[in-house]
Amino acid sequence: MTKPNFDAMTKSELRAYVIAHQEDQEAFYAFADRLQAQPNRVVYPASMTPEEIKKVILERIQQKQKLQDSEATA
Repeated sequence: MTKPNFDAMTKSELRAYVIAHQEDQEAFYAFADRLQAQPNRVVYPASMTPEEIKKVILERIQQKQKLQDSEATA
C-alpha cells in the first residue's frame, strides 16, 4: 500500500485523513507540522485560565465578524 502525498492534501483533507487513520504517525506529524507553520496561529500561555482563553477567543471571533461585516458593506 502506498502512502498518500500529505503535502498535496489541503489542511481539511489531511485532518480528515488523520482522524480516519489514527495509527498513522507520519500523517499525524505532517498535520502537526502544517498547523505549527500557520502564520496566523495563536499560542495561549499556560498561565491563562480556561475562562481567560475563552474570553480572548470570543473577542477575536467578534473582531473577525465586524471586519467581515464592514467589508461586505464597503
